[in-house]
Amino acid sequence: MRFAHAHLSARNARRFCVRGRWGTRICGVAMVLVFLNLAGCRGRVEEPGSVVMIIESSPNNLDLRQGTDAQSERVGGQIFDALVKKDEHYELQPWLATSWEQPDALTWVFHLRDGVRFHDGRPLEAADVVYTIESLIGGSLVTAKGGNFASVDRAEARDRLTVVVRMKRPDAGLLFNMSDGLFGVVPRGSGRDFGLHPVGSGPFKFVSAVQDKEVIVERNHDYWADRLDALAPVTARAQRIERIRFTVVPDTITSALELKKGSADLASNVVTLDMIHTLEAEPSLKVESGPGSPVVYVTFNVTDSLLKDKRVRQAVACAIDRQAIVDAIWRGQGRLANSLLPTGHWAAAADDELARYPHDVPRALRLLEEAGFPAGKDGVRMRLTMKTSTDETTRLMAAILQQQLRAAGIALEIRSAEFGTFYADVTKGAFQIYALRWIGSNEDTDIFRYAYGSGSFPPKGGNRGRYSNARVDSLLAEASASSDRAVRKKDYVEVQQILAEELPGIPLWYPNNEVVHTRRILNVQPRASGNFDFLREAEVTGDAAH
Repeated sequence: MRFAHAHLSARNARRFCVRGRWGTRICGVAMVLVFLNLAGCRGRVEEPGSVVMIIESSPNNLDLRQGTDAQSERVGGQIFDALVKKDEHYELQPWLATSWEQPDALTWVFHLRDGVRFHDGRPLEAADVVYTIESLIGGSLVTAKGGNFASVDRAEARDRLTVVVRMKRPDAGLLFNMSDGLFGVVPRGSGRDFGLHPVGSGPFKFVSAVQDKEVIVERNHDYWADRLDALAPVTARAQRIERIRFTVVPDTITSALELKKGSADLASNVVTLDMIHTLEAEPSLKVESGPGSPVVYVTFNVTDSLLKDKRVRQAVACAIDRQAIVDAIWRGQGRLANSLLPTGHWAAAADDELARYPHDVPRALRLLEEAGFPAGKDGVRMRLTMKTSTDETTRLMAAILQQQLRAAGIALEIRSAEFGTFYADVTKGAFQIYALRWIGSNEDTDIFRYAYGSGSFPPKGGNRGRYSNARVDSLLAEASASSDRAVRKKDYVEVQQILAEELPGIPLWYPNNEVVHTRRILNVQPRASGNFDFLREAEVTGDAAH
């Protein structure tokens, strides 16, 4: 079978190469796609209603009590339900909990929705919510998410549909930590290996999983939200997605080829913008794009002998030309970030309230000189190592950073590893610098406690750089205990000011949310958070036979 418009000349392919301001030539996938002319369409026959969606790596744990990586939260979020759900403005709305109240600062009362069932038919009741919370605070699980519930003393089932949570101290962030992607109610008695065969109450049921290969789920036809919500009528000759095979494809070039061949139907924030620019010209594909809330960041190990001086970290920030990277890799489809919180968040500090680090190599050189790092005969002032996953976009970014830092006398070595190995090193603190994205977690102010609180070193949280600041801890505790949003914002702005000055990590940019899909998939409406919730309402036409 031949593809219409599959031919791409070498001259046209060269148009998709970008020359950055640092003099390094970066080419996207366009040249690689030339070779599609030589490849036949791989045979694929799926049952009607089945789709294949590309993910970059296997979820590290589909049990949302334990899974902390993006794939766990995105795929797991289709299997489980949370008590509350974030809307497009990051405000929390009822979900499994239809309402809640705080009779006092140390008590939360949640009223659950009746008629919800787990995928195995068991009713979801207060005892299941209590068990889920208690397993996070009682030590039966070793999980970074336990830190999200450190302020909880105990949970009780007042009756079949009422949960009472007793607090050790006030915590305004508790509700967010019970929201979608971060929290999923499990059946009472679910053990530490529950993630191997998860049973939730969400829109899709777990079928099977093979590490580094795939996760398969199928539609839950008894989903309570489908019964309550009036979903739009299905388009003629289309149907709701019945079965999803999340196939693991670590290489972005391969992902682009699979989409173009029709061997895969969907990819959300997987391929680079350079590739998207090429793929959107394909008549068989469609691209959905919009602002996203996830933030790309780098973290420093502040206990490292070379990085413990904030002037060194500031020098790295000054040496980075963030806009040039956004223009080169994301083709301008991203916004620079000065905070981990997404643009427009109620607690985000204004840009003019924060120390800023525009691209300034002379300033970087001065900072390194002041920190005691003179240039050697070869011009090198220090050697650092940056760890990344094998994700193509991240590797491209790291290659550009390597060139940019060189101008400031910093020799940056890049070490890429498959995600499991990389993430294990990051969690153990076995790094000097690493790059990742915060996805979902940065939509709430609790991200500052989780990422920078002294009590959030792994496995209790995500403070992988081992940053500790007593003033930050005090402000976070005060903000968490207050019910006055004005007081909380003042505290969080000061936290952001301290972080911008001490720079334990650098918020880089918010990439646009980009979903590429074949035209057999209809009604794709991506969420700003980058989650996979659009799969519930998406439709599929015809079959996938080629």
